[in-house]
Amino acid sequence: MKKIFLIGECMVELTKTSTKTLKQSFAGDVFNTAVYLKRIFNQHKVHFISTIGSDPFSDDMLNSCHQESLNTEFVFRMPEKNPGLYSIQTDDDGERSFTYWRNDSAARQLMQFVNEDVITQLKLADMVFFSGISLAVITPADRKKFWVFIERLKAAGVTIVFDPNYRAAMWENEIQAKDQFEQAFYLADIILPGVDDFKDLYGLTSAEQIVDFCQSFAIQELIIKNGQHGIFCWHQGNRDYFNIVAVDKVIDSTAAGDSFNGAYLGARLQGCTIAEAVNLAGKVAAIVIQYPGAIVPFNIFTEHLAGLSKKEAIGVK
Repeated sequence: MKKIFLIGECMVELTKTSTKTLKQSFAGDVFNTAVYLKRIFNQHKVHFISTIGSDPFSDDMLNSCHQESLNTEFVFRMPEKNPGLYSIQTDDDGERSFTYWRNDSAARQLMQFVNEDVITQLKLADMVFFSGISLAVITPADRKKFWVFIERLKAAGVTIVFDPNYRAAMWENEIQAKDQFEQAFYLADIILPGVDDFKDLYGLTSAEQIVDFCQSFAIQELIIKNGQHGIFCWHQGNRDYFNIVAVDKVIDSTAAGDSFNGAYLGARLQGCTIAEAVNLAGKVAAIVIQYPGAIVPFNIFTEHLAGLSKKEAIGVK
């Protein structure tokens, strides 16, 4: 059994269902990754690390984690704070737009709870994952403490995984974002970016340019998501390209990358090759984009997984 810790934020999600109604659920990039990883690879021990409040939404959020069999030992409570909230709207092509209310969310205070006992326990992890959104959410004054924390985990032999997931509106400016991202690039063993992350922040427009840019860091595994153009992988000097799984109709692209990450990391922890992990992750993302919202209903998702071949559904119980 492998152990992975995912550091990030879970938010109250509101999805528009008509001009007058909204559906409420819970989501967030790292939380979504954790959910899909655990659903596919139930044998892995999946820990979600975050901070929530003591309000009814926070209670329901914690229950949602438990329903997804996520370990919540390191989901901390901050009574005077509440979770963030966001709404999703999608266009006819399934592309989404968001409105956020998270500037004073409980998740911003996570590092107040990361003490020596927490670090000691996380040193036992096989893998730790965080994203650019995880970094942006953390209060700026606490980021130095966060990097010391990650450095100590890496020194203990934990595999560090980073998805840039760049959102310009969450940063004061590009200089601040680049500073934080490049600290992540320096420490990460595996990076799971989208081409758009580097296009928006660095002006890089192709997977090959991103690979060249990353050569100055000690990254071991670079998996680049490029929408309909497929997946480009760099590992130990080898460059490979994989086609994506086509679907007839994209309903909602929310969590496409998050579900890909969850399936990919779970497969790699399971001992799958990069090609096997990308193959599974692409099929999982194809399932997710055919349903509204970030988290596909459990029964629907598992039914789709059961329809994959045995090799494609490695680890599914």
